[in-house]
Amino acid sequence: MLTKIQKSENSESICFAKNILQEAQINVGDEVQVTIQSGKIVIEVVTRTRKRANLKALLAQMPEDYKPEELDWGKPVGKEEW
Repeated sequence: MLTKIQKSENSESICFAKNILQEAQINVGDEVQVTIQSGKIVIEVVTRTRKRANLKALLAQMPEDYKPEELDWGKPVGKEEW
């Protein structure tokens, strides 16, 4: 893929074709680490340790016999009202 460095406000930018990003498994909004290795620009996706929770999957893990209970957190300490 041949492309050009372009001016973008106060910095320079480069556009990647959609197929390049798909092959690299990079999506719009992903965080990437940019480094220089042997004079080459290397772009790597930052591995996320926390993913967005899936509520349905979390609820499916709850035991069938689960019953919520009310907990006593003690007397109010500040200006909260109970």
